[in-house]
Amino acid sequence: MSSRKEIVLGVNVLASGRHDAAWKTLPDPRTLSTDIDRFIEIARVAERGKLDALFLADNVGALGSAYPWDEPFQRPWRALDPIVLHSALSQATRHIGLVSTTTSLFGHPYTVARQIASINHVSKGRAAWNITTSQAPAVLRTFGLEQGFEQEERYRRASEFTEIVTRLWDSLPAEAVVADAANHVFVDRNRLRPIDYKGEHFSSSGVLQTPTGAQRPVIFQAGQSAESKAFGARYADALFTGQRTLESGRAFYTDAKALARSFGRDVSQFLVVPGLFPILGGTEAEAKRRKKDLDEQLDTRYLLEVLASQFELQPADFELDKPLPYDKIEAAAARVPLAARWHRQIVIDEAKAQGFTTRNVLYSNLTGGHRTVVGTPEQVADDILEWVDNGAADGFNLNIDVQTSGLEAVADHLVPELQKRGRFRREYTGTTLREHLGLKPWVPPGR
Repeated sequence: MSSRKEIVLGVNVLASGRHDAAWKTLPDPRTLSTDIDRFIEIARVAERGKLDALFLADNVGALGSAYPWDEPFQRPWRALDPIVLHSALSQATRHIGLVSTTTSLFGHPYTVARQIASINHVSKGRAAWNITTSQAPAVLRTFGLEQGFEQEERYRRASEFTEIVTRLWDSLPAEAVVADAANHVFVDRNRLRPIDYKGEHFSSSGVLQTPTGAQRPVIFQAGQSAESKAFGARYADALFTGQRTLESGRAFYTDAKALARSFGRDVSQFLVVPGLFPILGGTEAEAKRRKKDLDEQLDTRYLLEVLASQFELQPADFELDKPLPYDKIEAAAARVPLAARWHRQIVIDEAKAQGFTTRNVLYSNLTGGHRTVVGTPEQVADDILEWVDNGAADGFNLNIDVQTSGLEAVADHLVPELQKRGRFRREYTGTTLREHLGLKPWVPPGR
């Protein structure tokens, strides 16, 4: 039995759904990426299911051909700024957490510190910051750079960015706002904690005008490379990751918790939350038929180009109804960029463990990167609890096949199954995201 009775469940939001063919099943998908009413509907269904958080991933420059396979575009994209979108969703919901993704390599940390702290106030304690370190070609071009940073420098830069954000959040304690009319003092200067940070890449000094206090925004960090894992174990409250086999999930979970402990952290206050792509049906056959109907609308040629590019091979190197060409994959391994090798290995491990053909790999949420589970609510609940109870996860960030029908199945069938087993809340018992996740009130260092 897991030491955490209740599991964590968030939802990774795309207006159409995570399946690459989801938009093809919807009446008029042309405005999906910017339809605020659509996002409000998704948020309210997720809140009906008592989920922990709405997770808005983002990729600056996503329409600039970040990867060789990004053109022509295959599905609705993330068009709205997560900060702005979550500001709107905060007023359409009352309980669910709001996780906004921003880069930690570009721009200035002051801007992010103020934006996330502001959403935290607007939402009354429901905000979180998801830190990314993406430097895909389109991202670099967006910020006017010809080349990115080497891996070590990349994470030094991200560390400086995060240090400034978190120190700014601690710079104006709530108790410093005294509003002492008799002595004409609104803010007690002696209680401020101004920062004076001068780093190799970023510098900042002063006091953030937006207080945070005990309900400091939650920090998520997305990634699974060794450097990303160590970075997250140092700074994040929760890691959003992408293991696709129980064995690799347990190994990642164990390593991440050990790293957090090495930084002097209480590992009960550090969560590992992989992505999961459930496809639900009233029966297993119904769930499989739902997936098959979606898969048949995929562009197989496009997906094969994606797969080949990930392995630094050509589409002609693969045969759809045979296993992956492991000999050719191994011969090309040295050509795969360092940052992409973790994903390459995840695909290989899952394909071997499941006996996948190349076609199976293409239809296994290849572009989303997260593990797919197809079945009844009972079967998916079994899978979730197997991971949680065997030390591979504290919960999951759910990818929904088609919005909003797939999310409604989660809220109305999967969640009740988990509630029946005593593993998920029946009602929100707190008002903040920290409370939903079982995280203690924030106490700044030195207090």
